[in-house]
Amino acid sequence: MIERLEATLEKYQTLELELTKPEVLSDIKKTKEYSKEMAELEDIVNCYKKYKKVLNNIEEAKEMLKDSELGEMAKEELKNLEEEKLQLDHELEILLIPKDPNDGKNVVMEIRGAAGGDEANIFAGDLFRMYTRYADKKGFSYQVYNSIEGTAGGFSQIEFIIKGNNVYSLLKYESGSHRVQRVPVTEANGRLQTSTATVLVMPEADDDIDIEINPNDLRIDIYRSSGCGGQGVNTTDSAVRITHLPTNTVVTCQNERSQIQNKEQAMKVLKTRLYELELQKQLEEAGAERRSKIGTGDRAEKIRTYNYPQNRVTDHRIGFTTKNLDRVMDGDLDDIIDALIQEDQKRKLQGETED
Repeated sequence: MIERLEATLEKYQTLELELTKPEVLSDIKKTKEYSKEMAELEDIVNCYKKYKKVLNNIEEAKEMLKDSELGEMAKEELKNLEEEKLQLDHELEILLIPKDPNDGKNVVMEIRGAAGGDEANIFAGDLFRMYTRYADKKGFSYQVYNSIEGTAGGFSQIEFIIKGNNVYSLLKYESGSHRVQRVPVTEANGRLQTSTATVLVMPEADDDIDIEINPNDLRIDIYRSSGCGGQGVNTTDSAVRITHLPTNTVVTCQNERSQIQNKEQAMKVLKTRLYELELQKQLEEAGAERRSKIGTGDRAEKIRTYNYPQNRVTDHRIGFTTKNLDRVMDGDLDDIIDALIQEDQKRKLQGETED
């Protein structure tokens, strides 16, 4: 581990030096690239510097043990330093886990009502509110680009983008089937019903991602929007549906005011969907890695149950339960997401140990 840490420190110092050179500072692309690399290494470097300082203090404390007057004080100091070293050891192990290259990206999310008819669509609307409330609390922004409202409320389908720092690192575990158990407002007899909605989370494909889209592979349809994009949105043929023929991938955007804006947004989302297909293909090829993940991202996989009578949320993948469903549905997802991240880190550390 020390060799890896020393190499990381050396890399960081090299980048630091490069960013002082006039020829680099005058090159915006290089400056941005080096600054990004430094930012990715910064947490490791800071923790390692602290670790080295603790190691040095331990050696000094051991020397002080030989002093008759300072020995007792040094003994207590050494105990505290050893505990700090153990904590930093663990922190460094976590920091050295290879990062998902998509963690820093924005996300494209899609929520669909599944089993349960009107109640499933209402639940899909509840999940949309939960995620957007979470985004608000984190200081993220979001934008709906396509939605189909349910006849009794909620959405049969809603697609949106959440933007902010490291959004994918937090929301990537949300893909799958979410189950709700409650008495629906549409149920006259007051019977408990189980319904489901599916969530799909994809890292937004940025400009650096090499996904080539041949215009000849696209079918583009223009029609009148039925979305809720504001005054005037329904009066012109502004909605855009793009079909990527080789993969039969369909993207619809109707919530922008103009056809041009909808087409631009639809192309961005299409690129994201094709990128997601490529990622899934890579995971299928690395079958063992896919199985070791917290969930496969498969829509059919039941990942979580929201039980209203018991005010309980259970994540089935890691056996996590909280009795704060009301707070969770209001966007307080931190406890669940933190538990998922910790379990993911634990599995990755175990995988490295086995290797």
